[in-house]
Amino acid sequence: MGFTVKQVDKLVRDAVPGATADSEGLYLKITSTGNASWQLRYQINGNRRSMGLGACAQVTLAEAREKAAEARKQVKQGTDPLKAKETAVAVVKAKQTTFRDLATDYIESHRAGWRNAKHGQQWENTLSTYAYPKIGDKSPDEITTGDILGILKPIWQTVPETASRVRNRIELVIDAARAQGLSTASNPAAWRGHLDKLLSKRSKASKGHHAAMDYQIIPAFFLRLCDERDSLSSIALQITILTACRTSEVLLADWEEFDLDAKIWTIPGERMKAGRAHRVPLTYTVLALLESLKGRKGYLFPGARKGRPLSNMAMTMVLRRLKHATLTVHGFRSTFRDWCAEETHYANIVAEQALAHTVGSAVEAAYRRGDLLDKRRALMADWASYCTTKQADNVFPINGNTAAAQG
Repeated sequence: MGFTVKQVDKLVRDAVPGATADSEGLYLKITSTGNASWQLRYQINGNRRSMGLGACAQVTLAEAREKAAEARKQVKQGTDPLKAKETAVAVVKAKQTTFRDLATDYIESHRAGWRNAKHGQQWENTLSTYAYPKIGDKSPDEITTGDILGILKPIWQTVPETASRVRNRIELVIDAARAQGLSTASNPAAWRGHLDKLLSKRSKASKGHHAAMDYQIIPAFFLRLCDERDSLSSIALQITILTACRTSEVLLADWEEFDLDAKIWTIPGERMKAGRAHRVPLTYTVLALLESLKGRKGYLFPGARKGRPLSNMAMTMVLRRLKHATLTVHGFRSTFRDWCAEETHYANIVAEQALAHTVGSAVEAAYRRGDLLDKRRALMADWASYCTTKQADNVFPINGNTAAAQG
């Protein structure tokens, strides 16, 4: 006949461990610790299943019977109510989990396996710049192909390498969500059989080289660049050009890496492509730019978000403002290398060391223990002088002041 409310109260009060049947598979279960809850036992496709319906303190006898009746109805229709419940919980969880959350978890879970900390920082920077503004607050199932195209199309032709990495990183994050059961939709960032039908292949979008400025127009360009006196991004680009460093090496620079008295900037190995520390000689031109930034701590170029550096798009935006949208910041390294080859008599190895390139065989590197710092100091001074030679009276402006172009 089933329980009465008084019988349920007595069973709960007596707290005798065990499971007592009500009717049609509904049981009142009491654990050895005295906790009382409702349980439905049923069979589907030849398998016996047990499903919790809630604690007696929160679910009344009538409510438990109502829940049991609904579950039995699902069984009759061929649906496993326990799996349906798990799916419903997963859907709710998926809707509450944003792409930003998933990306953060993905980066943290993979960080230890990456070669250096720079790789994790690159992930964070590219997703913060391109993905989060459009899909950061969306759940994985809410992200559409249109969202992905909205992220990629503006940069697919101009910065194809970055665009390709952004797409791949989004795809990996969403694949991880699918693996966790947080998404059941197809991956909108997948390339093969999907985006490859909507976007040009990278071989057509780019020849694989970074667009570079002709070194002969660098002085005139540098003059215009210096006119952006109040722009932190402009100063970052000036230092990038004058040191021939990579974008990430400059944007992630920390004041602790600089010895201004010795005129040396030491970039730690974990931030270098080759994995080795790199000493950068600081010319008077660069020192003057650094002087304009003094008084800060942490990143040389802090971003808008606390504890984060300037976006890797910041210098690209300077190029666009100066009507050089087809150029890349990385391309200035090629500009520097062309100038070295065409206009100077420095040995090839000095220029390659300035670019922090790995030169020669492992045997040759073992015998060449120095980093040619003094020769590189002279080379970078000549480069800085060249960049400023066509400016009036050999004087150039820095953040509203002037300094002699001593290199």
